[in-house]
Amino acid sequence: MNDIIYVGKHALTKAVTNHVHNTWELIYCTSGNGRLTFQDRVLPYSADSLAIIPPMMIHSNYSDEGFTNYHINMSELNLNVNEPMVICGACNEYLKDVFPAAFYYYSNDTAGRPAILQAYSQVIVATLQSYLTDRNGNETVKQIMDHILKNFPDPNFDLNGYLHSLPFSLEYLKRMFKNETGMTPLQYLTNKRLENAAGFLGMMANSTNISQISHKCGFNDPLYFSKLFKKKYGVSPRNYVPKNTEPSDADSDSVKIFI
Repeated sequence: MNDIIYVGKHALTKAVTNHVHNTWELIYCTSGNGRLTFQDRVLPYSADSLAIIPPMMIHSNYSDEGFTNYHINMSELNLNVNEPMVICGACNEYLKDVFPAAFYYYSNDTAGRPAILQAYSQVIVATLQSYLTDRNGNETVKQIMDHILKNFPDPNFDLNGYLHSLPFSLEYLKRMFKNETGMTPLQYLTNKRLENAAGFLGMMANSTNISQISHKCGFNDPLYFSKLFKKKYGVSPRNYVPKNTEPSDADSDSVKIFI
């Protein structure tokens, strides 16, 4: 049974440190953006995106500006999903009201509460099953993401050359990738490089070498890197100060096992 066993809500939060669930977790981001970090990948997300995380996968959730979300833990999830994923697309419009409604009924001891939660779980699973069945190019998008994650630190990585090597037109690949991730392949690559640079800057605050960091994170031109960094974070790399990443009180619940 796809039973809902927990529904939580994060008020404005900037960090949830490494933890693992022994259940499936679904996270609907209601505002802000950030990145879910796993042992072998980083999945960026933004408002109105939905993350699916299989059981026993260690992960953390960080955001520079902060995020809000609803998160549901389910005992089972009858989906053909073996790895964490983030969905950005029309599918989420049908679930936008389901998550806060499930949170309301989970948090209140109303008559018929178990039956109502079971109905919401069925809506969630059926919607996701339909989306994942109809979605074309899932494996291709995953292949592109994995290739970017393996090669983004290389300043000589030729993304367009790689995309042209795939058996699809470039415009089709860009459209398919954006429909599923909310970004073009180039935006995904650039965002990954900038996030990695921000991590380096946080660790090397007292001995910052912008040229070295930009090159380690895949940029050949330090000036271009600085321009993109300032556009994303609002300050130059040299003036960047990581925001507090301590988890807020809203981050704790009975189904998380913090690492």
